[in-house]
Amino acid sequence: MCTILIIEDDQRLASLLQKGIEEAGHRVLLAYDAEMALRLFRSNAETVSLVLSDIILPGMTGLELCKQVRAEQPNVPILMLTALGTTDDKLEGFDAGADDYMTKPFDFRELLARITVLLRRNSPNPSQVEESKILTIANLTLDLERHECTRGGVPIHLTPKEFALLHYLMENAGRVVNRMDIQEKVWHTHFDTGTNFIDVYINYLRRKVDRDFSVKLIKTKPGIGFILTNE
Repeated sequence: MCTILIIEDDQRLASLLQKGIEEAGHRVLLAYDAEMALRLFRSNAETVSLVLSDIILPGMTGLELCKQVRAEQPNVPILMLTALGTTDDKLEGFDAGADDYMTKPFDFRELLARITVLLRRNSPNPSQVEESKILTIANLTLDLERHECTRGGVPIHLTPKEFALLHYLMENAGRVVNRMDIQEKVWHTHFDTGTNFIDVYINYLRRKVDRDFSVKLIKTKPGIGFILTNE
């Protein structure tokens, strides 16, 4: 049984979410605003397995809450559930540190499926060999423990989702990865987002990682996907 913190100011919807998620076998902590959520999160920091939050909340917004939670617990999965559904809204949510984003109205079965994916991703696998804490290709370095990126010794500031995308590309350096691979491994969803998120984030990375260097590491294979290589 996992503990899920729900932040939703619509009390009717909050009650429905609580009932459905508890029926799925999870424990629920319920907050109606971000300040209440932070108190619950901090007092249950060792047990909260996932945060499910609206964005439009009284007082502190869900985006501000997301940044705060991410700063205090870098690995806890965060799923945004909101009526704000434009591409810019979604990008803002991911930049704040969200792992997934769903818009209202929603299919509860899909919500549970996404929760399951996020919880599975965050579950420790004792048989898994501990990965290297530092990834390097050419003069690009990604420090997984410090959450830092440098190229040629120059620090590169990455948002959480940019960091996750670069991490995946560097783990698979020299191998072409397609958009579905990236969607499943970085956005942790098998569902079609209906947007060009991946291309947007690849362009973000190119501007930060490649623009000021003569050797370009992130390459596109037309009709196939992307590859990170120094060849």
